[in-house]
Amino acid sequence: MRPIPIKNPLTKPARVPEAKLSSRDRLLNAGKVLFAKHGFDKTSTVEIARAAGTSESQLMKHFGNKEGLLEALFDKGWTPMTDSLLFIHKIPSGREKLQWLLELVLATVDRDQQLKHIMMLEGRRIRREGSVVRATGPYMKVVQLADSILAEMRASGELRNDLSLQAVRSALLGMFESLIRDQVMAERMDFPARYTADDIKKIFPIVLKAFAPK
Repeated sequence: MRPIPIKNPLTKPARVPEAKLSSRDRLLNAGKVLFAKHGFDKTSTVEIARAAGTSESQLMKHFGNKEGLLEALFDKGWTPMTDSLLFIHKIPSGREKLQWLLELVLATVDRDQQLKHIMMLEGRRIRREGSVVRATGPYMKVVQLADSILAEMRASGELRNDLSLQAVRSALLGMFESLIRDQVMAERMDFPARYTADDIKKIFPIVLKAFAPK
């Protein structure tokens, strides 16, 4: 397996002093901390603005509303892996590409534990208003890339012809997302999911074999 071309993926980005940050970045940092600690629904825009040392009107100016702030956090979380996605086309095997994509996503979400908790617990939750936070642009690139790899695998005979490619993609990404979410639940509420990222990596190729031609 080729190394993931992402610099120090498991370390946190360098911290910039709050005094040097723009009001937008301070709001992002405050929202991340409060959403991770209290949850999206239990965090108010007033609390976020106060923690950021700015006004609620600045939050509305930059993000429109609280959901806009949450979406911006998701964009910020997925963006570091965007450049690395370009490398994947140099990997010849479709199976290796999927395994590499898995490891890249794992490295990305593990860079920031607070953001990981927010992504896993808040990303798909339907709000009281009946809406759901949209899938952000960087994450949609992951989905589109997975679809492309699966189509390539089918063309090369690595994938069964009687299965919907979108169903296979949703099954694989859904399983993967659930494995990470259960890790988060284990950290927050002693949920029985005390496995590691290496354990997840071992499961993925085993499951992928079920979609191979007989």
